[in-house]
Amino acid sequence: TVPFAMLAWEPAQTVWMALTAGSFIVASFLMWDLGARHAPVTSGALIGFCLANNEQILITGNPAGIAVGLCVVAVWSFLKGRIVPVGILCLAISLALKPQDAGLVWLYFLMSRGVYRKRALQTLVLTIVLCLPTVLWVTHISPHWPQEMRSNFSAFTVQGGINDPGPASTGAHGIVKVIDLQTVVSFFRNDPRVYNFVSYLVCGPLLLVWAITTLLRRPTLARTWLGLASIAALSMLPVYHRQYDAKLLLLTIPACAMLWAEGGPLGRLALVITTGGVALNADLPWAIFFDLVLGLHLSLTGISGLILTVVQIFSVPLMLLVVGIFYLWVYVRRCSAQPEACQNHAEPENLAPPIG
Repeated sequence: TVPFAMLAWEPAQTVWMALTAGSFIVASFLMWDLGARHAPVTSGALIGFCLANNEQILITGNPAGIAVGLCVVAVWSFLKGRIVPVGILCLAISLALKPQDAGLVWLYFLMSRGVYRKRALQTLVLTIVLCLPTVLWVTHISPHWPQEMRSNFSAFTVQGGINDPGPASTGAHGIVKVIDLQTVVSFFRNDPRVYNFVSYLVCGPLLLVWAITTLLRRPTLARTWLGLASIAALSMLPVYHRQYDAKLLLLTIPACAMLWAEGGPLGRLALVITTGGVALNADLPWAIFFDLVLGLHLSLTGISGLILTVVQIFSVPLMLLVVGIFYLWVYVRRCSAQPEACQNHAEPENLAPPIG
């Protein structure tokens, strides 16, 4: 971000907005490029809906737009084996901007075998090269910056703060809501020690199963899509995220297209669950919902208040949990099958670089 700080406000804002929109548009096209090999119309509809619901990223200028976009570009680059240096640079910048968004995607490649692990290690080296000079520079001119950063976090996450996941928050449950699992648990017990512990207790075993499956099985292209789809949803739940971070669900669309093309109940279920995850994290449906709610003047007590609370607080994180569990179940199931059976679900032509 230093080059932007050296510019005047207007050009800096223009370039930042162009990078935000441009990176996400390119990432969306690349996901369609992969999903279209199985289900072009279905992939196009889901991705088009994602693109039409990115207003909040542009309004806020949040780095999530660039971080998610570059992370998805890197995934495409690694799996296709094309413009790999660009892919490494994209993932390194994404990790530097928002490690809570791109970190578990990078971890998938690190735990995989062969060339994927090599790409992850190259990305790590480049991330250190990019970040270390700035960290040393800031430490030199402001040696107490870690304490100041922690104070900044604490000021926003105190009870009633804009990043507090609890029901008293001033900014956690509106448009661009907080979507981690703590928002659900805090409704029953508004104590950070409780809702953090429960969230980790739910997500920890799921992430452990995902990690063990990734470590033990050779990555085919089909397995890779399922592994990335599951972690794209699950990574939103253990720690602080907002709805714009969940644009990482773009990584679920090729997996959904692959399962949809196979047909049967599993394909239909994949489409329903993926569509639900994409739709509930979309800007326009939530904007319409809150406009309607404000006009209804509903009481916060009784059944109407309970329904409103459930929709506002529970729907998005629970839907993300459903998406993550579904793709994790398919991932484990496919990886437990015979290698020949798993390979039958790969792309019609080998898009991935040789592995192993």
